[in-house]
Amino acid sequence: MYNSFMIKYGEIGIKGDNRHLFEDALAKRIRTLLKRIDGEFEVTKIRGRIYVNCGGDWNYDETIDVLRHVFGVVGICPVVIYEKDGVEKMKADMIQYVREEHPNCTQTFKVKARRVDKEFPLTSMEVAAELGEAILENFPDMKVDVHDPEILFDVEIRDEVYIYSKVIPGPGGMPIGTAGRAMLLLSGGIDSPVAGWMVAKRGVTIDATYFHAPPYTSERAKQKVVDLAKIVAKYTGPIRLHIVNFTDIQLYIYDQCPHEELTIIMRRYMMRIAEHFAKEEGDLGLITGESIGQVASQTMQSLRCTDAVCELPVYRPLIGFDKNDITAIAREIGTYDTSILPYEDCCTIFVAKHPVTKPIIEIIERNERKLNEKIDELVKEAIDTAEVVIAK
Repeated sequence: MYNSFMIKYGEIGIKGDNRHLFEDALAKRIRTLLKRIDGEFEVTKIRGRIYVNCGGDWNYDETIDVLRHVFGVVGICPVVIYEKDGVEKMKADMIQYVREEHPNCTQTFKVKARRVDKEFPLTSMEVAAELGEAILENFPDMKVDVHDPEILFDVEIRDEVYIYSKVIPGPGGMPIGTAGRAMLLLSGGIDSPVAGWMVAKRGVTIDATYFHAPPYTSERAKQKVVDLAKIVAKYTGPIRLHIVNFTDIQLYIYDQCPHEELTIIMRRYMMRIAEHFAKEEGDLGLITGESIGQVASQTMQSLRCTDAVCELPVYRPLIGFDKNDITAIAREIGTYDTSILPYEDCCTIFVAKHPVTKPIIEIIERNERKLNEKIDELVKEAIDTAEVVIAK
């Protein structure tokens, strides 16, 4: 019965004079994603609303799934559009709507009307009263509750009459591309895909870097990360993923540096390399999935050590989350089942038995000088031989 969706957005509505820029970005993103599925879709902005009008051979569930992956969308309202032809026609249309959408309904309800067409003879409150009365007369088991109704019937009177009563939640946030770019350090774990998703939700375009360590990590481990990037890309748009062969750097660090400092020193070189790609891409910062105290490399002292090598800011959206919080989001966005596949990444392969938890920067820097003979050459080779995959 549906032929349109009204798109609700949140904080875009308080952007003042710049509001239209965010609305345009949201509408553009919706159009881009809808091109991937069958159907003829028209995305329009009408007086503070975005509508998706559907035609051709379109599928309801498939369309909803696409719209639920658009950052900036707070709610998706399936709308039935009726011809505007007086109050009696509107009452008949409302009765038809309730009969088809809520058959055998015994729930409480409220009608909320919005008269955009000021030439319509009744006020918004009068329209709501007329339609509410029509529902009560035709559906005697339903009751009015104006304070906490189980069903809210929204009616908008424009050039046509729009009726809807469902609001399917969207991801919220801000439209992609409205807040710059950032580089995600993406691993095969649970945390980093969630971190990238959360920053992208604020309108940031995402690039990514993954550190691969063959033969210690398998091609399946690499494919797992590519698959994670593809899942996140359903929300963010295409992700430019840099796959860096990190094996020689790790082995050199392993040979030259104290083993309790392996994780910290390896992490510092990962940050350096990721920042190199970030600057090439024009990114404004790095993103990691770290949270305080989750592992030895994520203590306050360890994070200070890794940040010390970076010129760009490091964004850690999960910094105060516990594992249950992060896992819940991973399940929600669809990355969890892929993240737990048993293919280890380079961080877990080379972890020390007793890693330092309170590293001192001066000591770390002193031990890094043991790498001076070859490390620059190895880093350059890793950068030069990096593989780039476009995940989408």
